[in-house]
Amino acid sequence: MSTDHRAQVAELMADYRRSRERLAETHHDLSSIAETARSKDGSVLVVVGPQGVLREVVLSGDVYERQRPAQLAATIVQLTAAAAQAASRRAADVLAEVLPAGTDPELLLGGHADGASDSAPRNESRRIDDNDDDEDFSDASWLRQGPAERKW
Repeated sequence: MSTDHRAQVAELMADYRRSRERLAETHHDLSSIAETARSKDGSVLVVVGPQGVLREVVLSGDVYERQRPAQLAATIVQLTAAAAQAASRRAADVLAEVLPAGTDPELLLGGHADGASDSAPRNESRRIDDNDDDEDFSDASWLRQGPAERKW
């Protein structure tokens, strides 16, 4: 292998290592995101993780005297949504640093940091009749199809 090729390979390997390190840093930054929201009276606190996952709910000792169950539930839902929105904004900021110019990190995260979301449509559920022996599942398994036959 000529010296020029060795230098090119060494440069490519160095780029690869830098990319892997940056990916690990970004993953760590995203996984460490946690946002907190507290009710105005301080009786409810929620902590939400990077994907809007509720990690913790802290209730004051007298919260049940201050709020009725339905009101408490609504407070928890509102606080969780606010904290999830803040977490989404932080995640978008982290991703914006590593994505190519012009890429919308909020769109990659499955919505927008302002709370609007164009979530992917879900499959519609249907009732399954366990007693229906005539049901045909021949078209239900894509595992038996070759890659060229699959319709993604």
